[in-house]
Amino acid sequence: MKRPDFQAEIRELNLAYLMLAQQMLRSDRETAMFRLGMRNEVAELIEGLSAAKLVRMANSQMLMPSFRFDDEQLARLMSGEGRDPATSSLHAAIIAAGKAMQETA
Repeated sequence: MKRPDFQAEIRELNLAYLMLAQQMLRSDRETAMFRLGMRNEVAELIEGLSAAKLVRMANSQMLMPSFRFDDEQLARLMSGEGRDPATSSLHAAIIAAGKAMQETA
């Protein structure tokens, strides 16, 4: 049985992620760094990449976007599960912000 390697899909997703990240960083750096879970050094690198270097980086075999958390409760809240689906995403954002602040401290 042949297993798919998903390389074309990974490359496409990586390029879309890098282009979006660069655009976000150039628009509002602090908010972008928070939303992307990115430190200053990586933000500087991504922000300064040429189009050719973005494409080269996107060709990596590794998937660049990743979950910023490894927390089942947070994942469930982000998906709308919980006591009050209307406030689940807000609750998830508060938890994620708290975790981000702990990581930088």
